[in-house]
Amino acid sequence: MIRLLILSLLFSSACSLGVGNEKVPERKSQVLGYLYSEDDWRFGLEGIDWSMYTDINLAFIQPDHTGKFSQDDVYHEIVKSAHENGSRVFISIGGGDPPEFLADLMLPEQRDHWTEQIVALVNTYGFDGVDVDLENSLINEHYAPFVRELSRKLKNSGKLTTAALASWNSDLIPDDVFGLFDWVNVMSYDATGPWDLENPGQHAPFEKAVSDIHYYLDQREIPSEKILLGLPFYGYGFGPGAPASLTYRQILEKYPSAYMQDSLSFPDGGVFYYNSPALIQRKTELAKEQGLGGVMIWHVLADTKNGNSLLDAVRKGMK
Repeated sequence: MIRLLILSLLFSSACSLGVGNEKVPERKSQVLGYLYSEDDWRFGLEGIDWSMYTDINLAFIQPDHTGKFSQDDVYHEIVKSAHENGSRVFISIGGGDPPEFLADLMLPEQRDHWTEQIVALVNTYGFDGVDVDLENSLINEHYAPFVRELSRKLKNSGKLTTAALASWNSDLIPDDVFGLFDWVNVMSYDATGPWDLENPGQHAPFEKAVSDIHYYLDQREIPSEKILLGLPFYGYGFGPGAPASLTYRQILEKYPSAYMQDSLSFPDGGVFYYNSPALIQRKTELAKEQGLGGVMIWHVLADTKNGNSLLDAVRKGMK
């Protein structure tokens, strides 16, 4: 009887303290930004709002034709700054205009050496993982074997593997490869552009975001928390008088009231299309409603610092 009484008292005490009934903390949505730089990573580092960005992808870290990477002490600075702010840093390889020899490095006879070089770079500087941003013709018969090999080696080092992908050619990627990615950065933009002047219009409409989410979530059955919806901080122009391409920062520098709409019409008949803060907020809300892992931004330094920021729109959309 005494034993039962003691157990009863312990149980009551535990319940009063909430033991076993703790509220599970809400998962923090990711805000991943690509930090694009051709030669000055320190300049880019100063442009990161660490209060918002959970992850940064350095775009792009490319090897030489032998698969080796240059060493740079600034990588230590970037990783240190990110980790001190509770964020992660990845190297992103490839991009929309990669070195032509990347296709050769993916071949069976060079794959092992190149993946070893990638992992060595990640370990040397303490990066958190690798973003595989191999696009267009590089999503070929060698893509899956390359990812499998890289993922295995990164996991052995306790590192992450992610990918930047577009829905238009993701059918070429086997299901098992999707399972290797810790998350997918969905490039939900570039439906058209200067390369397709016969098809003018919004390159990243809301409807494309909806369609891309449906593809990866429902057709490819990727867990929602492993999907980051891509948001473009830039736009494209079509027709006479319209600029070919501008970042959002450049758009507002030239046309200060442009934040109020998603396109600009020019006297000669041209039209420039982009995403306004209202559209970016709406897409961010969509990502939240769909239970996605968060959003991805191309790119960090394309935003304005002078009010009507697209990153502020993301912040509002996540509330």
